[in-house]
Formats: sequence, structure tokens, C-alpha cells
Amino acid sequence: MPSFDAVSELNAHEVTNAIDQANRELAQRFDFKDTGARFEHTTLSTAQQEVVLRHGIDADTGRNITRLVKDSKLKVQASIQGDKVRISGKQRDDLQAAIALLRGAKLNVPLQFTNFRD
Repeated sequence: MPSFDAVSELNAHEVTNAIDQANRELAQRFDFKDTGARFEHTTLSTAQQEVVLRHGIDADTGRNITRLVKDSKLKVQASIQGDKVRISGKQRDDLQAAIALLRGAKLNVPLQFTNFRD
């Protein structure tokens, strides 16, 4: 039976690239030159701002995704498996319609679709 997983994962390499790019932009700004301002994963500076990076789908969001899929009347089943939601169906077209549905949904987490199997 074809299936795929809806996940919300962080790519550590991309986070590092984003921090490096922000530091390059900060170095180019004339109003921040020679101030010592910079972005780091962990910092001991005098001014700090905590940024929360979420990895995985929490239980409430998982329930919202399964409810959204079941209310759509598509011929697919959704089940929560840890920090991901597995969606399975008999036809590939139904799974692609479920992906389109989830991409268009207003969820509070970014979704990626992995482990697509025929």
C-alpha cells in the first residue's frame, strides 16, 4: 500500500548556513560595524534573544493533521507515529491529493513529505 510521512524537521547544516549568512549581512551594515554584534548558536554576550527551533510534530498538530485528512473525504488513512504522521492509501493520486491538501492548510509548523513508497 503506498504511503508517505509528513514530518517537520530541522536541517542543522541549513541552520548553520543561515547564521553565517546573517553574520555576513551584519558585517556589511554600516550602523553595526565595529560594535561586536554577531549571531551564534550559544552566546555569552550581554544582550541575548532566545530563538526556539522546533523539530518534529507535536501531538496536537498531529491530531489536527489527521482530522484535516479525515474530513477531506480523500481515500487515505492518517496515523500518528511518534513525531511524524504517516498517510497511506491505495492509489498514488490520492496521496498526491493529500500532499496538496496539507500544503494548502494553515498549520503552525512547516511540513516536509518524506519516505514516499509505492
